[in-house]
Formats: sequence, C-alpha cells, structure tokens
Amino acid sequence: MQTSRTSFRLPLTVLSPLILALGLAAPARAQAPFKGLEELFTPPKGYVVQHTNQPLTLDGNLQESDWQKAAWTTDFVDIEGAKKPLPTFQTRVKMLWNDSTLFIAATLQEPQIWATQTHHDDIIYKDNDFEVFIDPDNNAHQYFEVEVNTINKIFDLYLPKPYRDKGDALISWDAAGLRSGVAIDGTLNQPQDQDKSWTVEMAIPLKTLRMGFPWQPPAEGALWRINFSRVEWDTRVAGTKNPKVQDASGKDLPEHNWVWSPQGVINMHYPERWGYLQFTRQANTTWQMPPAELRKQYLWLVYYRQQEFRKRTGKYASTLTELKITPQATVGKQANQLQLAATPYQFTATITAAGSAAIRINDEGLIETL
Repeated sequence: MQTSRTSFRLPLTVLSPLILALGLAAPARAQAPFKGLEELFTPPKGYVVQHTNQPLTLDGNLQESDWQKAAWTTDFVDIEGAKKPLPTFQTRVKMLWNDSTLFIAATLQEPQIWATQTHHDDIIYKDNDFEVFIDPDNNAHQYFEVEVNTINKIFDLYLPKPYRDKGDALISWDAAGLRSGVAIDGTLNQPQDQDKSWTVEMAIPLKTLRMGFPWQPPAEGALWRINFSRVEWDTRVAGTKNPKVQDASGKDLPEHNWVWSPQGVINMHYPERWGYLQFTRQANTTWQMPPAELRKQYLWLVYYRQQEFRKRTGKYASTLTELKITPQATVGKQANQLQLAATPYQFTATITAAGSAAIRINDEGLIETL
C-alpha cells in the first residue's frame, strides 16, 4: 500500500556504514554525492533462510522443530527508519524454504484483535494487517505483494513495475496454491477484553512467484529481495466495535506503518529498499552484502537525481556533470566507472569495473546485470 505522511532525512551518522562499504573515507567527501538522499541509502537488512524437508502444518502455531530452530528477524521499526519512534507493539518474522515453497511466519503483538474485511481481494489494509513484498529477480520490477488480516483473508497482487514508474497493480493475479493460517492469542472482535497477539503462517509456492518460463528452485546462495509491512490503525472501544480514531474533521488518523527493513520513505513500492533474502542448504551461513549490491547504489543515485532533475526542468539531464555526480566511484577498494546515455525523455546509466559484470539501470528503475 502507499501512504502520505511527511518524510524526513536521516543524518550522515545513519548512512555511515554504507558510506564505508562504498569506499568513501572522509565524511565531508562522502556526504556530497548522497546529500539530501541519505534516507534512501541506509543498508537494507538481510536474512539467510534455511532449507527444510519437514512437513509444516499451516495453523499459525509454529510447533514443528524446524520452525523452532529458525531465526527471528529483528523487530520491526517505523517505515521511515531510525528518526521515528519505535513501534508500540512488537512484530517479527521467521522463514524456511523447500524446493517448492517459501514459508513465512510472523507474530504480531496486539491488544485489540479485530477485522472487518471478509472477502478475498478486499482492501485488506483497511484492517490491521501483515504484508509481504517479494522481488525474486532483484531487479525492482515484476514483484508480488500478499496481505493478510486476522481472519486469514488474503489480498494478493502483482506489479510489473512500481507505481512511481507508472506501474499498475494486477489485482486479478492470485498466488496459486498459497496456503495460510492464523492463530489468535485472544478473542476476535471482542473489544471489551485485552488480547495478546496473532500469528500468521504462510506457504507461498515458489513457482507462483514467476511470470512465464523457465522456472527452477533457487540455487545455493540465490538472492531475492523481500520486505514485510504491518499496518496498524489507532482505534477505540465503542460497544462491540473498534472504530478508528478520527481527527477533528472526522477523518481517520493516518495508519502506522511498521516494517522489517526501513524504507526511508513512506512507500513500500521502492523495491530497491527492501531487505535481502538469501537461500541456503548449509548451516551457519551468515549474511554479507555482495559487492554487486553496493555497486548498484551508484545507479540508484543516478536514478534519484534524474527524477529530481526532471521534476525541476521537465527533462532528464544529458550528463553526469549536470547531476553533480562524478563518473569515478570506488566500491570497497575497487575502481568503478559510471556512464550515462540520455535524451530529454529517457536514460540509461551503467557501472563497470575490471573483472566484474556491468550493471545498468534505466529511467523506469529496471536493474539489469549485463
């Protein structure tokens, strides 16, 4: 879903881990290329998902031994990141996979468990909900969203590209074969008592997360992009209902958006800001950002600067100089070269380095490894 709260900018101290990884030594020097965009360059989180051969019962109880061993993510934070208060209630996720399925479990603390959306493909985020966003190709296009509420009603959709790039959601798409279960620690739609939490367990067939052919199970170390969002509304108790709290004009207060990996902007449809999901069959595998992902940050810098330039001038810049971006970039200790090819109406930017595959972005935010 998209929201509209006023965004903010993170200080350089929040950006510094990524700056160091990009090989920019001095803060004064590091700040310049990313100045004003710091919130879009905080390092995304990563999760190493372990393989399982254990049958899992989709009931939300997570009693199986492989679920017990699977690691929880860090607790969710505000969608905008570190400058906003931590969420009122804890949310966290764990995952498993087998050759055909991605398993996702989430536990959400909640003192008032309620739901009003009762049909498949209702606008589920009108309720408190849990949302999954998946980009299997890690190219910021052709991605999937699945939402679920406390009564296990699903809203699933496919986007060929983000809304910002004139993408349009295909709501008629259904995640064929998806199974899910919800367990409630409390009572549904009984506001006079206090509840504790609800747990979602979801099995998403890997094959359904692919448009067209070919399809094959993830290879060892395969890297997807994934993020999770929790929509939480402020409500009050009114008899047997939980109406949303409204402002003086009678409008519902804005919802809270809590996520695993901070977006830095109040919009889940920035796939490049999602966390990373690494598939493995090997125990004790730890997450480490691949160098290619660090190199892509400079392509996203060009993309964001071009959008700013076009908003000001009505056209794209034809040179990196107009964007105040130097063509040389050091990632770690490796020298990289940026190139821009542009007309007033479209552009591509490419980053190259000796011994590494070239990577390209276009004006619609499509990332390609050449």
